[in-house]
Amino acid sequence: MSDRPKIPRQESLMMPLVRNPFVHKLDLTVGDKIRIAICTVTLFPIRLILILMFLLIAWLLALVALLGIKDELKEPLSGWRRVIKRVLVQIGRFQFFLMGFHFVKFKGKHAPASKAPILCVSPHSTYIDSLMMFCVGLPSVVSKEGNIGIPVFGTLVRILQPVFVSRNDPNSRQNTIKEIKRRAQSGGKWPQVIIFPEGTCTNRSCLISFKGGAFYPGVAVQPVVLRYLTVPDTVTWTWEGPGAYKVLWLTLCNLNNKLEVEFLPVYKPSEEEIKDPKLFARNVRAVMAEALNVPVTDHTYEDTRLMLQATKTGLPLSAGLVEFQKIRTKLGVTFDSVGNLLDKYAEIAKSDSDEGIDLEDFARYLDLPVSPALKEMFQLYDRDGTGKIDFREYIIGCSLLTQPANSEETIQLAFQMFDEGDKGYISQQELTQILHNAFGMTDTDVAKLFHNIDQEDSGKITYEQFKSYAEKKPEYAMLFKTYQQMNAVKEATNEQQQQGDKVKAE
Repeated sequence: MSDRPKIPRQESLMMPLVRNPFVHKLDLTVGDKIRIAICTVTLFPIRLILILMFLLIAWLLALVALLGIKDELKEPLSGWRRVIKRVLVQIGRFQFFLMGFHFVKFKGKHAPASKAPILCVSPHSTYIDSLMMFCVGLPSVVSKEGNIGIPVFGTLVRILQPVFVSRNDPNSRQNTIKEIKRRAQSGGKWPQVIIFPEGTCTNRSCLISFKGGAFYPGVAVQPVVLRYLTVPDTVTWTWEGPGAYKVLWLTLCNLNNKLEVEFLPVYKPSEEEIKDPKLFARNVRAVMAEALNVPVTDHTYEDTRLMLQATKTGLPLSAGLVEFQKIRTKLGVTFDSVGNLLDKYAEIAKSDSDEGIDLEDFARYLDLPVSPALKEMFQLYDRDGTGKIDFREYIIGCSLLTQPANSEETIQLAFQMFDEGDKGYISQQELTQILHNAFGMTDTDVAKLFHNIDQEDSGKITYEQFKSYAEKKPEYAMLFKTYQQMNAVKEATNEQQQQGDKVKAE
């Protein structure tokens, strides 16, 4: 059909080069397994005991350093307290050494807090990244207020003099920005603030969307890129792959773990970037991606939430990956609306063990047989022509086709098409006649659909009932619109053919 509506296929809505940055498959050779088996009963317990012992020492020193301080957030640590903090840095570095990171390679120059108040570190691929803080002198962090109450860990967080955020405070983000700005204007008296802008762990195959926390203050940042070079890669901790304990166990069983830390030149934002933190974040990410030689994608932490929701509905984990940031920007959808569409998508796809909706699934969901009109509509959703609609395609189709088609005007026109004589209701016979001609539905199938719409069993469908059902399954509106367009093209073709035959006869 030449004039059917098109879904924009511009580059901005195409699938990313990296389909799933949240999965890590660990392949161990026979040699790796033998080494791990030996180290599990020899090296691993020794390393673990020593790490825990030095962790306890660090906690005790942190307690001493915090003695007599009622509010450690007002002023930076000074005097003998700062000396203890330096000792903690050395303890942390030794713990890093005990984990097998014997020689961390540094590239570039670490800028002081007076030049770059914020360290922007990526890619964030493991909780082991946090140990990198000891390599840069224990900078401050942005931390949830609740973390301070965690035994042992809470005391170690306090010694970092973090910038706290609170989910219960509606002004929390603005207060955080003000605090970072206040520290940035101290002339280097306060420690740098270290931020992992991706907000969640990935497999380092790309850089996902950067959150705005490091960029809202509008101050200079120093990008820092991490490269874990250990083979096999036991450190990566993602949403699908080795769990936290397994990562620790396997990493401690490595004889030597390799990490390269590169300090890139300080990035000073322009006036435009200060006014637009999202632009600031994108530009810094581009610099870091170039240094790492990896692509960028618009995946975010919200994608991981959708992944978890997908598993609850029986879909594969990867079904929820849609590059949420890009979808939200281009289509204006909210997270809640995408979550609702995921539930609906799962309802349609549940009969299939594979990821995706095929034509038969679509027909089954709409209680319709496969017809030319249904095929036509399905092809509008199936952007890549694979014969399957994935969740991303479904969101785009619903946003650009189905929802706009399901307008009050379209529903009224569809109702009028069924309602012969403008009676104000549709009889079962009228419904049967149209649906049989349009989609080849049998009398039995029409009777079932009629009963689903006529909830009151009154023997007729009112406009309100028709509208209510159409809003639950907006695909019907698009389907009727497609059918009408196909009929219009067919009638125009027949008319042209008749005129041609008439000309020939004359």
